[in-house]
Amino acid sequence: MDFCPAGSTDLSEAEEAEIETIRQHRQELLEDIKKLKEEIAQVFAEIECFQNAEKRKEADNNPGEQTSKLSQKDKLSLGRKKFNMDPAKGIQYLIEQQVLSSDLQEIAKFLHKGEGLNKTAIGDYLGGRQFLWSFRLPGEAQKIDRMMEAFANWYCKCNPGVFQSTDTCYILSFSIIMLNTSLHNPNVKDKTPFERFVSINKGIDNGEDLPEELLKNLFESIKNEPFSIPEDDGNDLTHTFFNPNREGWLLKLGGRVKTWKRRWFILTDNCLYYFEYTTDKEPLGIIPLENLSVQKVDDPKKPNCFELFNPKCKGQKIKACKTDGDGKVVEGKHQSYKISAATPAERDEWIEAIRTSITQDPFYDLVSARKKKIASKN
Repeated sequence: MDFCPAGSTDLSEAEEAEIETIRQHRQELLEDIKKLKEEIAQVFAEIECFQNAEKRKEADNNPGEQTSKLSQKDKLSLGRKKFNMDPAKGIQYLIEQQVLSSDLQEIAKFLHKGEGLNKTAIGDYLGGRQFLWSFRLPGEAQKIDRMMEAFANWYCKCNPGVFQSTDTCYILSFSIIMLNTSLHNPNVKDKTPFERFVSINKGIDNGEDLPEELLKNLFESIKNEPFSIPEDDGNDLTHTFFNPNREGWLLKLGGRVKTWKRRWFILTDNCLYYFEYTTDKEPLGIIPLENLSVQKVDDPKKPNCFELFNPKCKGQKIKACKTDGDGKVVEGKHQSYKISAATPAERDEWIEAIRTSITQDPFYDLVSARKKKIASKN
């Protein structure tokens, strides 16, 4: 029998490299599991704390006013957490615990006050019902449509005679949102002039034009004082990743240091986020997909690659951000992003999902449908 010298193997360099990659993945998985266990333990600790508070209240036959308030505070805190995870269940819990009544005005006041509530969750909750207020528009086109429809109906009811139909208010509201983005988003280079704003809204009032003075006042108002999306209460990114378009492990080629690193990617809200671990609450980097393209590419070192690039500005850095070694958020260094999937099928699925996300913009589809509706009436 032949024996190999100490330290030698029958494996090729490629096989040894693959084994080392598997070892690294195993270590990363163990660290993921450790982090997940810590988060689960924290959740159970919070639940136990709440249950203990409830038991103390029941054990005390004559609870003082302070204890009673503490108990309600615990219920309210847990209800807010439930709301941020699942808005409908959160409201249901608060009603069952008599923190809120089922009165719609009281619920509306609770949402409008918004303390400790995720703004996107508020948008999702109201998007299944009504109204545009101090919350973020949810991404689903049907929810946006219902909210804008409800807003237009309510505005026209409160301001009769301003517009000939609710469709006018609906389209104009979207135009104002897009105008605000155009004038004040630093990433938008082509700023909308007043003449284009007028042209966009031509014939929207049952086939007639809105008064130019009205449009001028709106334009100057947005130009001089932009409205901004309200800041969130710390849970926004977490909520963003609950229902992604796609997620999974991929290999990403570094920008300055050309090494491949395994990252957990999440595709949602027209952005590609990547994390070091699946349990991380904040991403290592964010790649906005606006104005980018995606295509298959060959790489001599990695199979199943695809690339994100800007077709109009080749050679320039893509506008993206990442977290550096000191934990600071800095501008990305990539002129393009090269990414490797595990299989050709997985690569193709990611490419298709990214292409769909790049082209998916419900605003234009919704407004276009309303303009066609007005045109068909006239």
